[in-house]
Amino acid sequence: MTDETSTGGPRRWIVIAVALVLIGALAFAVGRFSTFGSQSAATTPGTASPEAGFSRDMQVHHAQAIEMAMEIYRKTEDDELRILAYDIATGQAGQRGQMYDWLVRWGLSQSGGPMMQWMDAAADDHGHGGASSAAMTEDEAHEAMGMASADEIAALEAAAGQEADCLFLQLMIRHHEGAIPMADALLELGTDPRALEVAGAIKSGQTSEIDAMQSIQTRLGCTG
Repeated sequence: MTDETSTGGPRRWIVIAVALVLIGALAFAVGRFSTFGSQSAATTPGTASPEAGFSRDMQVHHAQAIEMAMEIYRKTEDDELRILAYDIATGQAGQRGQMYDWLVRWGLSQSGGPMMQWMDAAADDHGHGGASSAAMTEDEAHEAMGMASADEIAALEAAAGQEADCLFLQLMIRHHEGAIPMADALLELGTDPRALEVAGAIKSGQTSEIDAMQSIQTRLGCTG
């Protein structure tokens, strides 16, 4: 390994980490500037609204996606996967900043109520059975949202080479598949125009990324 490679990797990782912080901050600032004062008290989403639940849950969901994307970005040797990981990390950092800002503008806390409970109305409308989200533990809610377990995150951190690439793709495809029903639920239940716009972008963007990741899986010969 050359000196340039050994020093460039950590430096590049730090630059990307700083960029993620700046993207989130910029999304927060743009959101406040472009929407400040645009909603009346009568139309502002309340703490039990689909918009509030979506914003809280999707921030948690996005945070793990950013963590996994940065992990594979740091160590993959596959250029296509590195670019995709960068796009996932930066895109979701920006969306996370927007959702944080919405809750600030609406005067709501960044957490509150059982995860996924806001989606129960959408599930009922479609005749989906099963226990209410209010009865789920946090770990069960994370699993229902397609999120990786602590053991899976540890395995990703420990893996290297093609094993790491394939594990990342497996976990991130499942992660994205968990986000799409959340976006669908907000599109069905929500009324806030900006929240609906972002939910639509999440659905279309992550569907496209699933297709891209499945293509990389095929190219790399990933199994399981």
